[in-house]
Amino acid sequence: MGARSRTEGRPTLRARLLTALSGDPDGTPAWVRALADGDDAGWFADGGAVWTVHAGTGTFVAGIRALLLQALHPGAMAGVHDFSRYRDDPIGRLTGTVRWIICVTYGSTAQAARETGRVARLHERVQGSYESASGTRSYSAADADLVDWVHLAFTEAFLGAHERWGGPIPGGPDAYVREWAQAGRLMGLDDPPLTEADLHARMDGYLARGELRRDERVDDVVRFLRRAPFTGMMRIAYRVLFAAAVASLPVRYRRLLGLRRTPLPVVTVTRLVLAVSARALARGPRAQDFARDRLRRLAGEESTTAAARTPAP
Repeated sequence: MGARSRTEGRPTLRARLLTALSGDPDGTPAWVRALADGDDAGWFADGGAVWTVHAGTGTFVAGIRALLLQALHPGAMAGVHDFSRYRDDPIGRLTGTVRWIICVTYGSTAQAARETGRVARLHERVQGSYESASGTRSYSAADADLVDWVHLAFTEAFLGAHERWGGPIPGGPDAYVREWAQAGRLMGLDDPPLTEADLHARMDGYLARGELRRDERVDDVVRFLRRAPFTGMMRIAYRVLFAAAVASLPVRYRRLLGLRRTPLPVVTVTRLVLAVSARALARGPRAQDFARDRLRRLAGEESTTAAARTPAP
């Protein structure tokens, strides 16, 4: 996220990207500026696994990949179908999700708690029923299995996309899974996976138990995701990113979704799209830069306090 990015006339690529991600063409809504505030370093370290993965533009693919995976759980799908405003306000829905990710990743623990509380309040009304293989089931967004599946799908998608289009992860994949487990705890998950192997084993368990399925609602969401309402170059770039998300999915989930890889060299083309996006976003400060302002301030305050405690010679 960053400083002013519009020129006279047509919005720049950076402005269009920031509008899609934060709802603001400058990338500095109040919740981004608040990353500079707070009295602690937050849950995740600068330069650690979570900061590294979430700072990469591979997250553009990961977001689509996570939505495709999450849609396979009929309870999660029922909540989307019954309550989500993704059709009427897809950008607003996107920026709401991005806001939570950014605040939890880069914010102080207090900001992460406030943001998690905001999401929890939105989820309070998300409840109803859906048809499962065993009959009609009631659901709530706070149900342990729904929270678990959403966390697993998010973690797998962001890790998988970074492994394909990002650089090395400090501490490796296990470090990302272990660190991001804290986000699951904030959302009420008691026992999130702590290793990559555990992550995949738990996801495979949903498949083995027959808890994931494709139906008309899933197909409807997939059609919308395939043709998300962007225009111009953003539309072309998005179609590449969607194809990349499909291509990067593990085969078992891609088959369940009824999707096939494009024969085009999508991995290479995606690398180009992400590189162009990274250059555009680098023309101004991003969310992590506001967070680093907080870290520098706290380090300065700590140094001042330490100096005050040092006895004079």
